[in-house]
Amino acid sequence: MSYSRENNEVSASGEDRVNAMRGYKATISNPRVSNEAKQHAQDVLDNELHWNQPRQDLYAVRQQNKEPNRVAGGLKAAQRNPRVTRSGKQSAGEKLDQLGKTQQEQPEE
Repeated sequence: MSYSRENNEVSASGEDRVNAMRGYKATISNPRVSNEAKQHAQDVLDNELHWNQPRQDLYAVRQQNKEPNRVAGGLKAAQRNPRVTRSGKQSAGEKLDQLGKTQQEQPEE
């Protein structure tokens, strides 16, 4: 991650942006940090990182790279795992239904 004081910009990608977001949020909530530093962290979060946007972007990329068959296998395993709560099993079933609909909608190659 690079930070330029002249431009007050943070330029990074993926996990670096998520880590920067976490650091700025920690700065804001730390009682030992000066008000000036907290204001700077707030400005960077508001204007450059857009709060949780880096986390959402990273999550979206990770979701695209998942193989549907492996996801379905994990959801089926969750439904049969005795340590998973009833609501967890229900949630896994709903996600499995959605995944099935998504796979049916895609044309076969």
